Amino acid sequence: MPSNQSPLGALPARFRRERLLIVGCGDVGQRVVRNLQTGPGAGRMRVLALTSSAGRVPVLRTQGAVPLVGNLDDAATLRRLSGVATRVLHLAPPPGEGAGGNAWWRDPRTVALTQALRLRSLPASLVYASTSGVYGDCQGALVPETRAVAPATPRAQRRVNAERAVRHLGRAGVRASVLRIPGIYAPDREGGTPEARLRRGTPVLVAEDDVFTNHIHADDLARACMAALWRGRPQRAYNVSDSTHMKMGDYFDLAADLYDLPRPPRVPRSGAQEQLSLMLLSFMSESRRLDNRRMLQELGVRLRYPSVAKGLRA
Repeated sequence: MPSNQSPLGALPARFRRERLLIVGCGDVGQRVVRNLQTGPGAGRMRVLALTSSAGRVPVLRTQGAVPLVGNLDDAATLRRLSGVATRVLHLAPPPGEGAGGNAWWRDPRTVALTQALRLRSLPASLVYASTSGVYGDCQGALVPETRAVAPATPRAQRRVNAERAVRHLGRAGVRASVLRIPGIYAPDREGGTPEARLRRGTPVLVAEDDVFTNHIHADDLARACMAALWRGRPQRAYNVSDSTHMKMGDYFDLAADLYDLPRPPRVPRSGAQEQLSLMLLSFMSESRRLDNRRMLQELGVRLRYPSVAKGLRA
């Protein structure tokens, strides 16, 4: 049985290598797995991946991860996660609208995960993938991680609740880090570019009503996740964003020019409500510029795609 004194436990030598548990092993998690298999020190870490679908087990095995079947919405299935990993990467989103009933602002998934991890020896570190939406509307200001959160949507409020659950686990001795992530893109990611939206002719706001938006390439996000697992400071939040400060309309104009497509039509905010979904309108109601210096300096992340112009061309 693993020791309660060490995350590695009193195990035979062949089991003493580090073990990473990825919770929510979708596109970004799979990029992390590939990096661990091909980068420096390849093969030195055993990767486990939680999945709620038995059908994904063969796929995860093929990608080099050890699948663990469990469901974040069923706390009883998570008991097996206690003590299995020395580090945890939590990439799973909170449940959607209506899942929490009256407690719509809670993320029961993250709470259930942190409770399961407490049952035996704690991991040395845990990294949680949150969202930059926790800051709310900052009216275009440059936003450091020290800015108080002001979530304006239910999904952002659930993320704040998840961050608090992670920090609570950190007080028990886990080196917990929170990554606040904006829009994720990559040409090889499903839905990872604006091309489909441009082909639909979805409008953007006129310049005087437009908002600042932020982005991170999926490969750079995966590298930031790995850096935080080893170098993230306790109870620390990091803005994981590239170095581009661009308004949303300009971003879509840039993409249209790169793809040789018509630029999207521009509409005033007063007219956008008649043409756009509530989800899109919520994104267009918040403007901020993420300050990524803490990520660059403390985590030592060197962005492969420091600008969306370079990343969209990749």
